[in-house]
Amino acid sequence: MRALKIFLAVVFAWTFIFVPAQVSAEKTTVILVRHGETVYNAQKRVQGFLDIALNENGIKQAKLLAKSLKNYPIDVFIASPLSRAYVTTKTVAKLHNMKIAYTDDRLKEINFGDFAGLNPDEQMENFPKETQQFYSTPWLVTFPNGENFRDLQYRARAALEDAVAKYHGKTIFIGAHSFVNKVIICSVLGIDLEHFWHIEQSNTCVNVLECNDGVWSLMTMNSVAHLGKLVN
Repeated sequence: MRALKIFLAVVFAWTFIFVPAQVSAEKTTVILVRHGETVYNAQKRVQGFLDIALNENGIKQAKLLAKSLKNYPIDVFIASPLSRAYVTTKTVAKLHNMKIAYTDDRLKEINFGDFAGLNPDEQMENFPKETQQFYSTPWLVTFPNGENFRDLQYRARAALEDAVAKYHGKTIFIGAHSFVNKVIICSVLGIDLEHFWHIEQSNTCVNVLECNDGVWSLMTMNSVAHLGKLVN
């Protein structure tokens, strides 16, 4: 009997020391998506806070996105309040028989201020210094009567973290914008905004982020497979 007790004690101790305890933290998955195409996208005009609706192609893209995710389990839908992101998100949620849980102003596109509505040529003509910074060193530019990329990153990351805290362990769909997604990806990967232009975000692209105990991983970036393409 004594020998049996010693044996069981050794087995228990070995299990306690060498068998990892079950991780208590649950994985949270974020499906981060850019909105469908608008007429301003097609014309290469920046939009920012301007509430530009999806064009015909953008609506088609949103429907293809929704179809591709129809059988993928999603627990909650969150969106920027700007209609191009809201309608894209609503289109996906509809095929899940769900509604958008809430909109978050912090997910709005960067405030381009006086740049809003301008194409690259018009930007250079009216704001040469800021335009040069925008395309070469975006982390240095503050748009006239608008905001800068550090401010955008701060508010967008805060919106992401709040969503993950509220829906811990769930799968969260977030419908947002190109620059919002780019600064979030830079932030979670711990890379500086000097890499901003190295990250592409096509219309209705899918990014998949996972958060495990506060540690982020980028699982998928800029996927447009639902549009029948590898890249846009």
